[in-house]
Amino acid sequence: MKLESEIVNTSKNITKTIIWMHGLGDDGYGFVSLIPELKLPANAGIRFIFPHAPIRAVTLNNGQEMRAWYDLLSLDRGRTANETDVLTTVSWINTLIDNEIANGIPAENIVLAGFSQGGVIALQTGLRYPKQLAGIVALSTYLPFAESTLKQTTETQKKVPIFAAHGINDPVIPLLSWQTYVPELKQARFMVEEHSYTMEHFLCAEEIVDLGKWLKKVLL
Repeated sequence: MKLESEIVNTSKNITKTIIWMHGLGDDGYGFVSLIPELKLPANAGIRFIFPHAPIRAVTLNNGQEMRAWYDLLSLDRGRTANETDVLTTVSWINTLIDNEIANGIPAENIVLAGFSQGGVIALQTGLRYPKQLAGIVALSTYLPFAESTLKQTTETQKKVPIFAAHGINDPVIPLLSWQTYVPELKQARFMVEEHSYTMEHFLCAEEIVDLGKWLKKVLL
């Protein structure tokens, strides 16, 4: 599937790309306003791609149709989604990455970012993509199928830095999810910068500042 996307080029000469996946029920426009808050240099040459998830029925929401990266089946952390369903979406994001590479952006200059359900896709894509990316941003999310995913990772993926942040008071995806997958990544020898904040299921100002600093480290 070719995903429709909101694209923002921060300068004429583009040398880096951030692909950012929104959360359940949101769309690609949801995080566009965040760009200036990251305070990245105007001459950094960054293209932001905010893809829109397709509209589909979501089981957990009584079949209501909304933008979703995969069908949400349950709140049980071990049975939230079907792995094949998630990997189908991963293939769509792989195509976005491949297109950027074909347009002259090296894989090591591409960051995958995602919030909530979008964070699942950022992790599942970045931990499987065959080339080394610049980084993965996982915001207020979780890592389903961790055991099978991490078994497939290679030394190439383990060189990809990860920014993992979560709200201490998150009522949607409990902090326990973050407390589970971050140690799993570290045990598998991934480089994880972990942050928790006194917030619920959203982004806070302190988090945005920390993320901006991290993006400068991995991209500039």
